[in-house]
Amino acid sequence: MEAVGALQAGPARDPDLPIAEGSRLTGRHCLELYEHQVGSRLLDIAARLLRERGEGFYTIGSAGHEGNAGVAAAVRTTDPALLHYRSGAFYLTRSAAAGRLPEEGLRDVLLGLTASSEEPIAGGRHKVFGHPDLAVIPQTSTIASHLPRAVGVAFAIERARKLGVPCPWPADAIAVCSFGDASVNHASALTGFNTAAYGSYQGLPLPILFVCEDNGLGISVRTPSGWIGAAHHPRLAYFHADGTDVVDVYDTAVRAVEHVRTKRAPALLHLKTVRLMGHAGSDVESSYRTKREIQADLARDPLIATAARLVGAGLTTPEDLLRRYEISREYVLRMALETARRPRLSSARQIMAPLAPRRPAEVARAVVRAAGPSARERAFNGSLPEREGPLTVSQAINRALADALAAHPEMLVFGEDVGRKGGVYGVTRGLQKRFGAGRVFDTLLDEQAILGLALGSGLSGMLPVPEIQYLAYLHNALDQIRGEASTLSFFSQGAYRNPMVVRVASYAYQKGFGGHFHNDNSVAALRDIPGVIIASPARPDDAAAMLRTCLAAARVDGSVCVFLEPIALYTTRDLFEKGDNGWLAPYPPPSRWEETHVPVGRARSYGDGRDLTIVTFGNGVRMSLRAAVRLTAEGHGCRVLDLRWLSPLPVEDLLHAAELTGKVLIADETRRSGGVSEAVMAELLDAGFDGPIARVTSQDSFIPLGDASAHVLLSETDIEDAARKLLG
Repeated sequence: MEAVGALQAGPARDPDLPIAEGSRLTGRHCLELYEHQVGSRLLDIAARLLRERGEGFYTIGSAGHEGNAGVAAAVRTTDPALLHYRSGAFYLTRSAAAGRLPEEGLRDVLLGLTASSEEPIAGGRHKVFGHPDLAVIPQTSTIASHLPRAVGVAFAIERARKLGVPCPWPADAIAVCSFGDASVNHASALTGFNTAAYGSYQGLPLPILFVCEDNGLGISVRTPSGWIGAAHHPRLAYFHADGTDVVDVYDTAVRAVEHVRTKRAPALLHLKTVRLMGHAGSDVESSYRTKREIQADLARDPLIATAARLVGAGLTTPEDLLRRYEISREYVLRMALETARRPRLSSARQIMAPLAPRRPAEVARAVVRAAGPSARERAFNGSLPEREGPLTVSQAINRALADALAAHPEMLVFGEDVGRKGGVYGVTRGLQKRFGAGRVFDTLLDEQAILGLALGSGLSGMLPVPEIQYLAYLHNALDQIRGEASTLSFFSQGAYRNPMVVRVASYAYQKGFGGHFHNDNSVAALRDIPGVIIASPARPDDAAAMLRTCLAAARVDGSVCVFLEPIALYTTRDLFEKGDNGWLAPYPPPSRWEETHVPVGRARSYGDGRDLTIVTFGNGVRMSLRAAVRLTAEGHGCRVLDLRWLSPLPVEDLLHAAELTGKVLIADETRRSGGVSEAVMAELLDAGFDGPIARVTSQDSFIPLGDASAHVLLSETDIEDAARKLLG
């Protein structure tokens, strides 16, 4: 207040002229940006007040970062923006630029601070910046995890235009992605920068503006002076501005935006900011910063800097600024107290409603959508799969992918080696040649990048089907599913979705090719992610039908699906004896897709025995069927239940199969600790099943090379021995 009061007014200037020589920012526009900067600061003050009263729940603020109002003014309201948590001024500026009243943007943020169910994007589930009408996509607080998605959005803008398919963003839009200086060191940030640079280096259009707001601190950890400028990727055009001077920010951002928009190439805008009021309300920064350091940042307060610009240009007076500040302060604080009285989430059902909507009837109707007869003939070069005869698992998946690509022009298939090579196991063989490199293509070897491209593409109207080459490799990038994909609908009440079907070559039992990283058998890290669908087909007919279901669920419900493909069964032909072709199945024509539809959460039963139910999935299905035949020969009536879906589990079918025999053996190829069998047992017990239950699993071990793997993996012998023991 004292600093503003001491400012000296300059000669009066026409507000429609540039506020400074050489600037593109007019005085009138600068006045508007100052109002948004003040609003953002007052929101931070209101957050602390609400927290003190026990009525607010978030105090990480934007104080010191209000210069990002200049970035918001430099981009269009239709440019998708993925913002970090110090973006208050950006959000208010965009809200006003979109024609909304100033109080609407303020109210949005206040409702988020008070966790009100009326908050327009997350509905009280988290404090985020986002709005479906402002092209602001909500982000979680996971550090830098949104950068790979942002690159995916930029990629999808151009790819949708190239393919001629609808996209929610204009054809000349750019993606805007902001983050802090500490975040640039995170692996996911490096993935974002590298993916953008990698694509741009090869001439791939990637219109993304990275905005690093560098206040020099990651909570208490200092960023070395000059690090951002020294460490930025050399393939990214670099722009630097004083982040506390909104005029410099705006002019520099305009140049950066012009570069990205006209060249369709990535750029990094580096804003040197300050952090005021600590990291959050609970942060006592005097415990790790000197008084001189704190005072130096206060002297660079962006609000004072903008006020000095305005007063020096004769556009206002210190007295007028202070008067308007007091009016705004009273208004925002009164609004804050009002929003604290608004409704909050009141039940688990209400909280979880947007998590993973399921519309099975609509999914069933979508499953039967196929390309027309002539289009299918062209897609399969005149050799339709239903005429081929019985197929293997890998062949069935390949044909189902081809059918889907023919029917859905927005569908993309991509990953490591999926293009010209056709996948390391040949599952995508021939797809690139038939559908083009624009839709079936290889990516760089980075699982975070692959999933980030899928996240951004799904958000932008595409139907992405990324491939992760091996299950073990998925763990390199699991937060892209756990922290990003699975949360978007939850934190946006379904306003934004990222539909995808992640194909993963999975499980163990490969012959002649092994080791842990090619034979991983752990799905524990996937199964506890809310809302994610996990499909685990074993047979060719199920593989094709379940893939169609996952694709339909992605399109209809925006579902995030993980499709676990059993490597060892890819080319398996026989079930009991060599040459019996018992593991092959015909591919049904589209006219039979309705009757062969496999709904999410429905199991498949084999046999009609009344003595024992063997519950299994994946490789366990074939082993259990073989074991059941031998047990039947001994006089024991067995039935085998293939779960097919690991999340959600087919609980209804499971209970029915258990009650038919009264005894359950779970044959689980995953590990004993954290494996699928634990969940199956829990479901049975929770439902009151009181018959004998046993389980046999793989060991809590990584998978060794060669024949040694047999000592730690579930075997047919294990299943038979456990069954005999349970049967008495």
